[in-house]
Amino acid sequence: MLLAAYAVRERAPGVVNTVRVAADEVKRDIMDRLKPLDAMFIDAEDEDENTSMAIASIAVFQGPVPSHQEVMALVEDRLPFLSRYRQKLHTVPFRLGRPVWVDDPDFDLGYHIRRTALPEPGEYRQLADLMARVMSRRLDRDHPLWEYWVVEGLARDRWALLSKVHHCMIDGIGATDLYRVLLEQPSEPVQPSEDPPAGQPPSAISLAAQAAAEMMQLPLRQAGALRAAMADPGRTMQQAAGGARAVARFAPSLWPAVRSSLSGGIGQQRRYAWTQTSLEDIKTIKREFGGTVNDVVLAAISGGFRALLLERGEEPEPHEVPSLVPVSVRAPGDERGFGNQVSATVTNLPVHIADPLERLAAVRTEQDSLKASHEAMIGQALFALGRYSVYPLTSWLVRKAFWLPQREIVTVTTNVPGPRQPLYWMGRRLEEIIPYVPIASTVRISISIFSYDGNVTFGITGDYAANPDLDVLARGIDHGISELLLAARQHAALAAS
Repeated sequence: MLLAAYAVRERAPGVVNTVRVAADEVKRDIMDRLKPLDAMFIDAEDEDENTSMAIASIAVFQGPVPSHQEVMALVEDRLPFLSRYRQKLHTVPFRLGRPVWVDDPDFDLGYHIRRTALPEPGEYRQLADLMARVMSRRLDRDHPLWEYWVVEGLARDRWALLSKVHHCMIDGIGATDLYRVLLEQPSEPVQPSEDPPAGQPPSAISLAAQAAAEMMQLPLRQAGALRAAMADPGRTMQQAAGGARAVARFAPSLWPAVRSSLSGGIGQQRRYAWTQTSLEDIKTIKREFGGTVNDVVLAAISGGFRALLLERGEEPEPHEVPSLVPVSVRAPGDERGFGNQVSATVTNLPVHIADPLERLAAVRTEQDSLKASHEAMIGQALFALGRYSVYPLTSWLVRKAFWLPQREIVTVTTNVPGPRQPLYWMGRRLEEIIPYVPIASTVRISISIFSYDGNVTFGITGDYAANPDLDVLARGIDHGISELLLAARQHAALAAS
């Protein structure tokens, strides 16, 4: 690289000046570059035409649907608090650096606010089908990466708002906070973004120059990280020991899962279903048998997958459904802001256990082991390495990983706590929030769990061709909760007698 720079300087000094000016231009004009984890979602989507890395939710409201003009006016009023909603991705030539966020000079709010209606009778089946169709199509990168769909025609005098946002923009916790920004909540006023406008999009040469400059600065960043580690050797050794324990705990997760119909290639089209339960019912189970709300949720999901496998004539086996479980690494109180702040662990769902209480006990044991080993440290450390790695190489590795026969992860289960109190929009009460998480690679089913105002909703995304029976999984999860709740009530009655 140094020889090339010397040759350019000798042969065309004007080019060097152009590059210098371009680098200064980038420093002035670019708001910020995608973080390493955020860029992975773009790389994954680029490599597989059947993958769409958008997350979504459906907010169901009571009362009459607002007019298109009312929705447009309210969203426009909130845009100062949502700076990323006016920005689009700008790609660096030759993938020399991570894409950058720039203001969209042609931003058109009308493009992003859309309106549709459900066919009669306007029940949840039609709403689920709409979600599947909307989420089967990728977001257009020539525009900011979000869409709102106002949905008319929902039965019992209700309507819905389908919110679709690319995962490179935000994670589940951040998406939850968008509801607080978008909807009325006078007790928690929000502040507009303090980020300055990015101005006109930078030129290709300026992006390339800045990316090259960042790569040349990598040794300095690496040296700085090493100095920081050496400054506190005791803490460094403690972290290393914790990392070693986490690796030892994580290693068995790298073994391929038992083959089943749950894993394999996916197409472009999606199916979607959901089921819902009471948070108080889950807490009742937790109080009687111990553990956490998440333990109960994973036990019910395990029962759902078991029911699905049995329905397909497959005998559930151990290590058949390893699940990637995202873990938030946001600092306490840091719920706002765009970008992803997550790590992940891998947990084996005990689908081979028939008894619901034994399944719950197995989940509790697995989760306690994960917490003790700090397995989430591995994912957090790997994502942090992105700051000290050459992006063209990491991007290539992520994209090529999609062509490897991935059999270690069969599903994704992500649990996001939402607002505990009811929210309102234009005077209409928000009745429920139904979450959506994407699928990719060989993961044919993923499940997003979201709690709001005393209810817990399990949103289930599936590949269209591979999962014509996705409702079996939804009913299996519901049955898993019912089994545990019945056992909890019987246990409480015996204790009281």
